[in-house]
Amino acid sequence: MKIKTLIYILFVTQFSIGQQSNQMWKGYFSYNEIVDVESASNAVFASTQNALFSQVIASSNLNIYNSITGLKPDVISTIHHSESFNKTFVGNKNGLILIQNPDGSVTTKVDVIEEVPVPPNKKKINDFYEFNGRLYVATDYGISVIDVATSEFITTYFIGTAGEETEVLQTTVLNNEIYAVTRSFGIRKANINNPNLFDFSQWQTFDTNFWSGIVTFNNQLVATNTNARTYSYNGASFQEILNHNQIGLKLKTNGNELIITTQNNIYVLGQSFNIMAHITQIPDLNVKFTAATVVDEFIYIGTEKNGLFSTTLTNPAVFTAMSPNGPLQNYAFRVKKGKNKLWMVHGDYSQQFNPYPLDELGISTYTTDNSWQVLPYQDLLGAKSLSDIAINPSRPNEVFVTSYFSGMLKFQGEEVELLNNTNTGPNGLESLVLSGNPSYIDIRINSPAFDKEGNLWVTNGLVDRGIKVLRANGQWQSFDLTGITANLATGRYNSMAIDKNSTKWIAAYNDGVVAFNENYSNKFIVINQENADIPAPVVNCLAIDNRNQLWIGTMAGLRVLSSIDRFITETELDVFPIIIQEGDLAQELFYQQPILDIAVDGANRKWVSIADGGVFLVSSNGQQTLYRFDKSNSPLPSNNILDIEIDGVSGEVFFVTDKGMVSFLGTSTKPSDGLGDVYVYPNPVRPNFVGTVKISGLTDKANIKITDIEGNLVYETTSSGGTIEWDTTAFGKYKVASGVYMIFVASEDGLDSTVKKVMIVR
Repeated sequence: MKIKTLIYILFVTQFSIGQQSNQMWKGYFSYNEIVDVESASNAVFASTQNALFSQVIASSNLNIYNSITGLKPDVISTIHHSESFNKTFVGNKNGLILIQNPDGSVTTKVDVIEEVPVPPNKKKINDFYEFNGRLYVATDYGISVIDVATSEFITTYFIGTAGEETEVLQTTVLNNEIYAVTRSFGIRKANINNPNLFDFSQWQTFDTNFWSGIVTFNNQLVATNTNARTYSYNGASFQEILNHNQIGLKLKTNGNELIITTQNNIYVLGQSFNIMAHITQIPDLNVKFTAATVVDEFIYIGTEKNGLFSTTLTNPAVFTAMSPNGPLQNYAFRVKKGKNKLWMVHGDYSQQFNPYPLDELGISTYTTDNSWQVLPYQDLLGAKSLSDIAINPSRPNEVFVTSYFSGMLKFQGEEVELLNNTNTGPNGLESLVLSGNPSYIDIRINSPAFDKEGNLWVTNGLVDRGIKVLRANGQWQSFDLTGITANLATGRYNSMAIDKNSTKWIAAYNDGVVAFNENYSNKFIVINQENADIPAPVVNCLAIDNRNQLWIGTMAGLRVLSSIDRFITETELDVFPIIIQEGDLAQELFYQQPILDIAVDGANRKWVSIADGGVFLVSSNGQQTLYRFDKSNSPLPSNNILDIEIDGVSGEVFFVTDKGMVSFLGTSTKPSDGLGDVYVYPNPVRPNFVGTVKISGLTDKANIKITDIEGNLVYETTSSGGTIEWDTTAFGKYKVASGVYMIFVASEDGLDSTVKKVMIVR
């Protein structure tokens, strides 16, 4: 869904681009879903859909390139490393070409996207082939050519028999002839030195069969056919050299060996087409292969979900996992930060809360020692489509993970239990009842949240008693929504927020907001389009801020309830939009925009994600937009941010996207109770640092004064939350000189104070 262009969004984009360096960001990517593997004389390169990594064979160090380092792909489809120019070319499904240069910089080539006159869905990059300083790019429309030395786009060839576009899967050159495997016209060829290759009539059909790949090996053509066989061309005809029973996914050569990859087989063939190695499995894993290559007697194997592995030609039975540490996969749905661990689930449901096809995926956890661990699906008692997480605030080792099909998992340390309709009693979790099949179990649990008494509340979709609570004493209780919501038979619920009064605020699909408090005679209030100014019946998210206001994110805009306390005394609740002023124009904040999530930081500011529109940080009252981050001006790998989680202690803001998770190291920390733990970072500030100095551990509304060593005031502010930033300027006018600067901090009432120092090195 595209974000509607608004004047205030355009204004924010202009000043937010480049305002935060990549030093303020961290990546939490998975490197398990390997797309392509490429060889060099002494190194191996591998890519996932959104990252690239490499290793020099004689070293154990991995070089990782992703959006944090400046490599910002769309969806990677193929890679190529130029040994001659030490450049790595990264092709994408949308036609984008990225070049990782020797100095670490990244060149972005949008020539295919912007200049080739074919529909956007026909610009996929399928393969790269380098010959005599030129890179021949096989695409879904034909062949484009790049000068490897200058990285300049040269020309494009449309090689269909009538000059039309056609899918070219792979190219190669032999004896000054360029050969191209096409989807529709067999193998086409032409003289590589012909200056008129852009003229389709200069191309001829070499073979009319259906082929999937072609390389030059041992001074002859080798090609894979769609009948799951590989052939060599002897100058007169194709001769079968291997029957691999499955259609080849990748055909590669490093000059010495020929490597054929199918979903379940890796074949390495020698100069005389003898089989040097045949790999069908990796012990203890049910893998699907995606690509492979050979470097220095080592075979490197990419898999669909399990990462990159290496083994040897001499003993291809012992495997070493090579992928960088990361979560199970890049697509995640929800994260939750506990005291010492971050939890991530990868299951999901659609916008209409449909969990099918059901996901059978593990859980990823990230610990304080910077390592990821995966709890495999096999250890999760069959729980499918895991959708959300709640961590018991009084017992951090007790974690609940909801399943939108199987019930709910309870983790107690190393122990795991599946809670469902069989073990939670008559007031516990319920399965929806399908007519004609009463034995079918489908338990759709979501919206987990703890109240201040330690009770865990959840929603149970598609049943009458849609609100459940697991009391701190272990007893279950259910609450009936009959007569409360209009769509009870199809009741589906998103996030839940519980306020200081123990009122439960629940985002409902097609029912607006459902508010409930059992302490007031099971009182319900529904906020919807019929009784309030809700812009859409579908509410995606809710957040209660530090001023007891309820922020409501819908599929068509934002609304705010002025006070959660109104629930106690009133029977109907109205909400209001936030109106901002841009020059002479009054505009509703996030007008008609689909809001996916809202998170409140320690300074009461709001992070708001918009479908296909990135994320905004707005001031506590919404009147100022402080940051706008999207894929174009930040390391966000996607503009669809499904979940936002804030570490209130460190201020780290996690953004879960459909293409991986990154975080922003901001100032969104909760205020401290005292000034005993104030700290300054970075300290010292070195010449190459780009960013701001953070002063953390503050009380709310503390006064901060910064002076030079002679006592001259260079900055003063009042904290809102637990952290403030200083851009190392004298009141924004000029950068302060090298030296030691004194930081004087005093609480709002003046009864507590501390002094810190920071060194600036220019």
